[in-house]
Amino acid sequence: MKQLNKKDWSSEILAGIIGYLTTVYIVAVNSSILAEAGIDREQAMIATILASFVGSVLIGLWAKVPIVIIPGMGVNVLFTFSIVQQYNFTYEEGLGIVVVSSIIFLLTAFTPIGEKFKIAVPDSLKHGITIGLGLFLVLIGLENGGLIVSGEYSIITLGDFASPTVLVSLLSLIIGIVLFVKNVPANFLLTMIIGTWLASMFGILDQEKGSSLSLDGWSSLWVMPDFSHIGSIFFWIAVLPLSIVLIFESMGLIHGQLSMINKSDSYKSANRSSALSALLSGFFGTSPTIPAAESAAVIASKGSTGIASIVTGILFLTTFLFIPYISLIPTSAISPILIIVGVLMMQNIKHIQIDDLTEAFPTFLIMFMIPFTYSIADGMAFGFIAYPIIKIVTRQKEKLSPLLILISSLFLIEFIIKALM
Repeated sequence: MKQLNKKDWSSEILAGIIGYLTTVYIVAVNSSILAEAGIDREQAMIATILASFVGSVLIGLWAKVPIVIIPGMGVNVLFTFSIVQQYNFTYEEGLGIVVVSSIIFLLTAFTPIGEKFKIAVPDSLKHGITIGLGLFLVLIGLENGGLIVSGEYSIITLGDFASPTVLVSLLSLIIGIVLFVKNVPANFLLTMIIGTWLASMFGILDQEKGSSLSLDGWSSLWVMPDFSHIGSIFFWIAVLPLSIVLIFESMGLIHGQLSMINKSDSYKSANRSSALSALLSGFFGTSPTIPAAESAAVIASKGSTGIASIVTGILFLTTFLFIPYISLIPTSAISPILIIVGVLMMQNIKHIQIDDLTEAFPTFLIMFMIPFTYSIADGMAFGFIAYPIIKIVTRQKEKLSPLLILISSLFLIEFIIKALM
């Protein structure tokens, strides 16, 4: 790490504080999503804090770059709804899948396989996954906020706008959007605070929820991963999409963030730090961590070394003091953040090659089928299966690599197994 003067230290510490303020929302949001998978929300908060602390400090010490590591939005949705709920795994069994997927991620980070993987999978499919995850987050946010509900004559319809919960969700969403577009510091944190206050004003805040907490999660802190189903085909079917998402999200985020500070030579160490952090997440009891998109705010705040990441990680530990208060935050204050993050992930739509339908069609299949099937794994499968078929029919076999064909075949086998069972 370069020799820093007093001014540099001040800049790094300030950047680290900003990194914390812009990412601390993940403690409330991630625990809310993981609670749907069957873990106590308080315990999920503890796991999220520890994973964020270790991941951020690790990448700061090892890669010496100002990147914050937190449980990934979209990845937590994949874990909860596609792995645990869709395949009926327990939370512990889901963590076993996290560990195995992270080991695969580690292998790609420490060997040339990672570069081959990057080349093998077309950019159009990568963009489709990110956009699809974004649409899925928007759908979950709208649903959790009561803005959409199951319809009597349609699959979904508008919620009851006379409901206090819906009104709070809508007002919080408007406030969240305004704070974000005006680039107000800690906008997500402020959105949750204001949303919680609105819930209190409308009389829908469960105040007993926070006052009764006593950090009982410490007594059962280590939720050990369960590998008892490792011989099951469905275990590996669940491992495949999680591994792909981890590899490409980390790859894309790190590359983009390092290019902002001209430190592309730190890519390998940063990617390896990210992979190791994801692996440790499974033992802490949370869905995998990835580099936070909000790391751009750290860099914009003049953070240029790992000190900023270390400061952010250490500050995450202070969040333990606020767990009883974080537990008070209602879903109506969390759902706007899911919606806004989802919309941000959908920005990749600008990269779709609309003029080449052999690329665009599989991308559209992924991005639409993820929310429509309520399954990230199934949505990915549609696009990955369609891509080689379209390329073969249009005589573009040279665009297909053996690795891509293997992945597509595995997704096809998954559908065949589901049809036969």
